[in-house]
Amino acid sequence: MSDNLQPRGSDETTLDQPLYTPIKRRSFFMYAGATAGATALVLAGCSKDSDNNPNDAALIDVGSSDVGVLNYAYALEQLEAAFYAQVLTGAYFTGAPAAEKAILTDISIHEKIHADFFKTAITAAAPTQIIKALEVDFSSIDFSNRTRVLEAAKLFEDTGVAAYNGAGRYLTNDTYLTLAGKIVSVEARHAALIRDLISNGTFADNTVLDANALEMSKTPQQVATAVNTYLRNGSKISATRLV
Repeated sequence: MSDNLQPRGSDETTLDQPLYTPIKRRSFFMYAGATAGATALVLAGCSKDSDNNPNDAALIDVGSSDVGVLNYAYALEQLEAAFYAQVLTGAYFTGAPAAEKAILTDISIHEKIHADFFKTAITAAAPTQIIKALEVDFSSIDFSNRTRVLEAAKLFEDTGVAAYNGAGRYLTNDTYLTLAGKIVSVEARHAALIRDLISNGTFADNTVLDANALEMSKTPQQVATAVNTYLRNGSKISATRLV
């Protein structure tokens, strides 16, 4: 398996083709989300997952090099997609104002697109190395409580942005680095919007920006420790080989 992974059809004219035409552009960030998700069109391959960790009691090793970063991102996007899918079925969402429903629905669509994108990318480039579908554990989150839901959303979005910022250095393929940059920009929009829903004007405070007004980053090991709290035993990840 070469480190120089190249998705099929990855030309500049393909990268910005629309993917999900039924998606309504309900908010300022909708087009960016659809565009980032549209990069799935550059990839081809079957949809069968390969479980490279038959021991369900063990941590799931995301791997190393480019495919390891893709698996790492796939794990995070699976977690976010599952979270928002559950938000949309919870009591808070049912009684939420229409504007908040639209925002959370859009974010849910974006996260599902991102997860599907990484699944397709890894299936096309390294089908025997893709991690399995993960099982989540959101038992600590009260989905009937607006504050609890939005605080959890902030945690997932801030962690996701910091994770992409920290993992980009491990990518050697320019195409994947470009695509990761597009996706993290959408994740940052999510994070900013969720933060403003919680408290207006906190979209870019000193908890996510450093003294130079640059977005903070976290190592894969730091992120894995944080997200494993929300993954069931047998689905917790290890990113120790992303160094």
